Amino acid sequence: MPKVKRSKGGGEKSGAAPVALADQILQADIVRAKGRVKIRDTREESDDKYVDERLSRKILQQARIQQEELQTEYGLAPEKKKAPVTVLGPDSQDADSDEEWPALGAADPADVEYDTEIVVDAEDEKAIEMFMNKNPPVRRTLADIIMEKITEKQTEVGTVMSEVSGCPMPQLDPRITEVYRGVGKVLSKYRSGKLPKAFKIIPALSNWEQVLYLTDPDSWSAAAMYQATRIFSSNLKERMAQRFYNLVLLPRVRDDIAEYKRLNFHLYSALKKALFKPGAWFKGILIPLCESGTCTLREAIIVGSILTKCSIPVLHSSAAMLKLAEMEYNGANSIFLRLLLDKKYALPFRVLDALVAHFLSFRSEKRELPVLWHQSLLTLAQRYKADLGSEQKEALLELLKIQTHPQISAEIRRELQNSESRDIEIGLPVTVEMD
Repeated sequence: MPKVKRSKGGGEKSGAAPVALADQILQADIVRAKGRVKIRDTREESDDKYVDERLSRKILQQARIQQEELQTEYGLAPEKKKAPVTVLGPDSQDADSDEEWPALGAADPADVEYDTEIVVDAEDEKAIEMFMNKNPPVRRTLADIIMEKITEKQTEVGTVMSEVSGCPMPQLDPRITEVYRGVGKVLSKYRSGKLPKAFKIIPALSNWEQVLYLTDPDSWSAAAMYQATRIFSSNLKERMAQRFYNLVLLPRVRDDIAEYKRLNFHLYSALKKALFKPGAWFKGILIPLCESGTCTLREAIIVGSILTKCSIPVLHSSAAMLKLAEMEYNGANSIFLRLLLDKKYALPFRVLDALVAHFLSFRSEKRELPVLWHQSLLTLAQRYKADLGSEQKEALLELLKIQTHPQISAEIRRELQNSESRDIEIGLPVTVEMD
């Protein structure tokens, strides 16, 4: 039997009586209830969606945590981390970090990353040790300076502080002492999160060094040192930030490198963050490190890698190069000079003259110079050969006859001979033919 067709107007069967037009219009205005149709998802296997990378990483992390909890519950706890040792290798770990941060360093300071092992050439390290200070001065920390002030007589301390700052040294309330000793305990176990508000206001205090001493900076965790560097580099003036870098940050960095043969990730980040004030960074970290006479090759590689990764204003770099060229040579100077020269600044002639005089001072040196010294001289010749005078080039060529290297000296000689020279009197470039 065929289907019964419905009419378009009233929805009745074709055999039914026709509906008037007015009734059809009234019926069209009435809202008709429609049956709910539920559409089910009929996905095939080919339509499955994969979990993204970030969610996968979180799932694996939670699974690893649950596995460790189960192992601990059933007495199958994983092997504990060994205490850090002073051997260069992949087994040495940092006790201050939350995770096992990889090592920092490489043979070339320009390629240094905190996730690679430090490869130090034994011959270069031995050559640098020949130029180190045999009787280094005693390193003074913030605690030493504050203790000296505390142990002195109160009247003498008040007189000195009034002459320097115009106001006597205030006595700390016992409640303040108790609060900041508690802050020190928090910082010794700090890993992440917010810092105590009492610590954030230290840069605004007139006696911030005395208050900072109460927190015992030597016991801070590496993460707390990074956060403290962020606060003090942003809120202290350059001279005060320099004191913080020199008395707190630099000793901690050197101790960490000496102990673990690498630098903690948070401390490395603190050194980079400290460059927010480049003048204080050079005066509080780089220059004191070289002036100490005990800067090792590993320390120079790690600190020097920051120079290559960060943008530094030309005036601060020029002043630092001038100071490095004029101070007593100790081996690490060559690394820092080479890295700064590789940044290709437009250096003032005064700095270039000081660098040339620095290298010419080794004409009477009887000790064998390290390869780093020859590399820094080669960098000077490559980057600034057109800015050197003809007399300076002749003096450097004479120097190469005294201080020679089998491979590098020939390259330096070629750079100096096949380049233009600046005429000191007229200021015009002059091509000089040299033997």
